[in-house]
Amino acid sequence: MERGSPAFGPGAHPRTAGDFRPSREELLTYIEENPDRSGKRDLAKAFSLKGADRVWLKETLAGLHDEGLIEKERKRLRRPGTLPPVTVLDIFSRDADGTLLARPAERDGADSPIVVAIKTTKGGRGSAPGVGDRVLAKTFRNDDKAGPAYTARVMKVFEKRADTALGVFRTLADGRLRIIPVERGKSEFEVAEENRNGARDGDLVEIETGRSIRYGLPQAKVLSVVGSLTSEKAVSMIAIHAHGIPHIFPREVLAEADAAASVGMDGREDWRDLPLVTIDPADAKDHDDAVLAVPDTDPANPGGVVATVAIADVAAYVRTGSALDREALNRGNSVYFPDRVVPMLPERISNDLCSLKEGVDRPALAVRMTFAADGRKLRHSFHRVMMRSIARLAYPQAQAAIDGTPDERTAPILDTVLKPLWDGYAVLKRGRDKRQPLDLDLPERKILLKPDGTVDRVIVPERLDAHRLIEEFMIQANVAAAETLEGKRQKLVYRVHDAPSLAKQEALREFLHSIGISLARGADLRTAQFNHILERVRDGEHEALVNEVVLRTQMQAIYSPDNLGHFGLNLRRYAHFTSPIRRYADLIVHRALIAALGLGKDGLTAGQEERLDDISGLISTTERRAMAAERETVDRLIAAHLAERIDGEFDGRVSGVTRAGLFVQLPQFGTDGFVPVATLGGDYYVFDETTRALVGERTGKGFQLADAVSVKLVEVAPLAGALRFEMLSEPKPMGSATRSFHKAKARQKRARASQPRRGARGRR
Repeated sequence: MERGSPAFGPGAHPRTAGDFRPSREELLTYIEENPDRSGKRDLAKAFSLKGADRVWLKETLAGLHDEGLIEKERKRLRRPGTLPPVTVLDIFSRDADGTLLARPAERDGADSPIVVAIKTTKGGRGSAPGVGDRVLAKTFRNDDKAGPAYTARVMKVFEKRADTALGVFRTLADGRLRIIPVERGKSEFEVAEENRNGARDGDLVEIETGRSIRYGLPQAKVLSVVGSLTSEKAVSMIAIHAHGIPHIFPREVLAEADAAASVGMDGREDWRDLPLVTIDPADAKDHDDAVLAVPDTDPANPGGVVATVAIADVAAYVRTGSALDREALNRGNSVYFPDRVVPMLPERISNDLCSLKEGVDRPALAVRMTFAADGRKLRHSFHRVMMRSIARLAYPQAQAAIDGTPDERTAPILDTVLKPLWDGYAVLKRGRDKRQPLDLDLPERKILLKPDGTVDRVIVPERLDAHRLIEEFMIQANVAAAETLEGKRQKLVYRVHDAPSLAKQEALREFLHSIGISLARGADLRTAQFNHILERVRDGEHEALVNEVVLRTQMQAIYSPDNLGHFGLNLRRYAHFTSPIRRYADLIVHRALIAALGLGKDGLTAGQEERLDDISGLISTTERRAMAAERETVDRLIAAHLAERIDGEFDGRVSGVTRAGLFVQLPQFGTDGFVPVATLGGDYYVFDETTRALVGERTGKGFQLADAVSVKLVEVAPLAGALRFEMLSEPKPMGSATRSFHKAKARQKRARASQPRRGARGRR
């Protein structure tokens, strides 16, 4: 045995006192390389030290400790600047490749930041770590001395740190340094010069908040500079970093995308002669679905139609386990802001190789569906094909052609492609009408920006039959995918939307009763019953209110490997198949179809099948993250747009009612502001949960969800996206049920007040 080589296990070579004692350097190397086995007993065992050698070891370790070469943590030894194998980390930033950077939560032990690899175990299922998160992670020492000292795998994401926040660094005219928080309800912070950490005016920074002092603003320390708010896309950058959305593709991902080559015809059917068309928003940069409809020539199906949906074959380029695949799962989905898109896949894939460009050969996964004249689907089949789109159309352009004003692009295909497509939609619509999906009237608003990134105006795009056509074709393709995979007993990720909970159903019954609409108790509600309620109030005084309450009664749709059906669409099985460029769930379904139908070797792997529960949780989380980031960005843009209209008066609608006050939405802008209950005045307002109202105890008048009101804008916090209003409208008389509720409350209050107060001995 060589001098100093550790002997492991019971078969180690015996030693005599003083023989083959390890050198100080060997002890230090062993402690550094084996942080989980670095106690005195571990060292003695590793180097087969007994008797007098153990005394020598104790003295040597004491000397190393006195020299600052090792430190003790519990019963283990550690080199200064090293980390235990499992530790708590705080994620504070991203590097140029978009990789998360973390530092130890409890001490400054590591000499350089720790690169956090985005991997989760079952303990962290559904968690997507981001900037500002505190995580439990397994750490790994890096051999590459030029790079960071450690990498880490996230095991669990803790709740958000209470002592960190995002804000904008400002330098005041008198030289004082301030942090303007991006979260609503947060006060400003003051920063000492020594704590600015290189931040400059206008930088978006992460701060560590300190304790509030008796006089003046609370103190903060800049932890890292996230970016500058001087760019025209600054507002979305706040949401990107506040929610930890990955927005910079790592070099290896971009390299993999750049190296991708167009796939050939191997294993594909040739569909390049089929007149498939893409119909998308006018500003769309990627086109992942194409459609076609023709009359069914089968005499046994008179009036039937054959509808075809072809979807970009992303699975051909994004292989399981590749860098592209890992990053796509990390992102979960594309995120759409008014001023930018944070894509799930690099442009080389999303806007080029997988975009169904006009006149260009593109691989696709297609479904051909046959419908009877009454809209019933009779059969369907999936095909892996090579296609060539004959036209790239915008929704208004296609609709205008059908309405009698074709242009030079639509005129040549009007009779041969577009009219048969609309005839096919008429057939599918009959099936949709019989199915009765939930029919809520919820117009979507779109923000149009100026070149400098500020708001120009907010519009409500017209809802066209062209939109409905594409929507129904995609829904039927998604249903076909779920049915095929169930039939093949292939695991998949469903898009599930559970029925409203019993508690929500009961709350809805109580609310409807308060406005004179009865709803039978007992059986669970179906979409047809909801639609019947909506139809009863259409064009009436309660239309907006009931639409809002019915919407809030619904559960949130999620991804799951377990089929719960889709309540809103009134479908027994449903899976997202039609947008693999922007949703990872669709890519999973594509791979599942490829595997189940034997369409290639790039299908769903056994390893991914085992992880579908984790994957479903993760992509459901990233979807909610994207929705929150998109909503907050709209709020910030609108708040900045309205900042110069303080004291302006607006027509709005009550969009939320709480004990603290009223949320009022400005329909022309699609954003909300708050009216504190303390500013309503004239009465003592009590929250009535059943009727979603604030009602005055004395007058019986108040404000209810969906009421049309006039408000004055009194305060704007652009960075937080917050508006505060003053109510201009007078409260309205409330219904008899609400008045009875408050009279009973008042009687209870008077009864309690009239009872004699008990002394301390009488309290329980």
